[in-house]
Amino acid sequence: MPILSPGQFIRMLYINWVLMKHGLDDIVFTTHLFRPFRFLIYLFPWNWFRRKRKPRAQRMREALEDLGPIFIKFGQMLSTRRDLLADDIADELEQLQDAVPAFPGVQAKSIIEKAFGESVEELFESFDEQPLASASVAQVHVAVLKTGENVVVKVLRPDILPVIKRDLSLLYIIAELAAKYSSQLRRLRPVEVIAEYEKTILDELDLLREAANASQLRRNFEGSNDLYVPEIHWDFVRKNVLVMERIYGTPIRDIAALKEQGTDMERLAALGVEIFFTQVFSHNFFHADMHPGNIFVDIENPKLPKYIAVDFGIMGTLSQTDKRYLAENFLAFFQRDYYKVAKLHVESGWVPSHTRVDEFESAIRSVCEPIFEKPLKEISFGQLLLRLFQTARRFNMEVQPQLVLLQKTLLNIEGLGRQLYPDLDLWKTAKPFLEQWMEEQVGPRALFRNLKDDLPYLIEKMPEMPGLIYKSLKAYADGEYHLKQIDEIQKIRDELSHNHQRTLIVITGSSMLIAASVIYAVIDAELVMGAPILSWVSAGTGLLFILYGLKK
Repeated sequence: MPILSPGQFIRMLYINWVLMKHGLDDIVFTTHLFRPFRFLIYLFPWNWFRRKRKPRAQRMREALEDLGPIFIKFGQMLSTRRDLLADDIADELEQLQDAVPAFPGVQAKSIIEKAFGESVEELFESFDEQPLASASVAQVHVAVLKTGENVVVKVLRPDILPVIKRDLSLLYIIAELAAKYSSQLRRLRPVEVIAEYEKTILDELDLLREAANASQLRRNFEGSNDLYVPEIHWDFVRKNVLVMERIYGTPIRDIAALKEQGTDMERLAALGVEIFFTQVFSHNFFHADMHPGNIFVDIENPKLPKYIAVDFGIMGTLSQTDKRYLAENFLAFFQRDYYKVAKLHVESGWVPSHTRVDEFESAIRSVCEPIFEKPLKEISFGQLLLRLFQTARRFNMEVQPQLVLLQKTLLNIEGLGRQLYPDLDLWKTAKPFLEQWMEEQVGPRALFRNLKDDLPYLIEKMPEMPGLIYKSLKAYADGEYHLKQIDEIQKIRDELSHNHQRTLIVITGSSMLIAASVIYAVIDAELVMGAPILSWVSAGTGLLFILYGLKK
């Protein structure tokens, strides 16, 4: 069982103290650890007198803010799931996306000056100490470069790394306990999921990496009328400071403002889905933190709105194999080919190879069939995922950590689509896109494209081919391959023989130990002379045999 260090134990107590401080005592005392002490609620002085408390949603948001970056990120993720939360809680948690309490602007200036070795006045024409926005790991200030360009300056929160590592260590302990004591949670591979999350959030603390991500995404959508990515000013980028072009747009969450200006909401919602699938399947490089605080809309032409993205700390990629299986799974779902879905899960290793495909197919059909031919507002992916997990538990399906970011992003897209245009048919929007992608991957165009890509290499190696073919045929004719196979088989036989001898020696030694125990316990030493000596000799010899066998 994992053991809490003194620091971790104190942190655990602090977490519970913060929850109680914000009047969330009921959450603390519904946990397995503290449930037996629920009666203590009535002993706390602050519960003796009735007093007016802040709304529960506000208390939850403030508690998450007090607990730090890891918990704020959790709140951000929850804020996009309006189908799972009450409206008041979702509205309150939305503030965690860009309204986290800021650290002093003077401190931000000090960090910038230390990073560049120059004063802020030397670096910028002007710099606003009042933050434009403040998030869980960094905050943003408005500035103007000496060249007159309007920019934003992103500054990491001071001393954030030790705080994040401390909370991650707690998450690992909780995940290990969950995997050890709950077979249902073990299937979700909590330790691997936390490891994937650790990699993601630590990458987010490196603003050099974020700048590179932004440049790549900008290059992928160069000239696009769908998504705009601000330009990075590389001369002003350090590990904890990032300067990029300032963008102007309407926040995606400001639905009222978008509608007032006549924005085509249906197109905007469908465009979000198309951009997501383009990033995943065409570019294999997707923005994996697409909560509303990171998305703006350019509505210069309300009938042709354009997305603007910011905050590129968390990006996702998939292997070619995962992309292929995902695309085929999506298309099979759209076509209601549940047998193919089940078969793909087995082939990809997402469920055990001994799983009966027909049984798995039937289970998937019972979950998925009710959701089709319905608008998005009538489909709850939260409920769908819950039912899929319940179904998967019967077949020992494990969560794939490399897909966690993709799942999170897909849920964000759903939450965004619900707010923009509840009648959007997600399946109808995505299906043509995926069909085209699959055709490009496995159709005639894919064959010619791959041939075109490989042709220079084949031409380069062509002069060597006759010699290689001759050597291979000669080696086969001379029996060299046959001799190699015989040599490998002989090695295997020798190894089996060696293991067999070792096993016999160990068994013999064990038998002598057992015999020694029987002699010592059963035979009366007074009736049989030398019985104790015999038992000790047998035990010693048996022990020597065992040690020799193990060494051999």
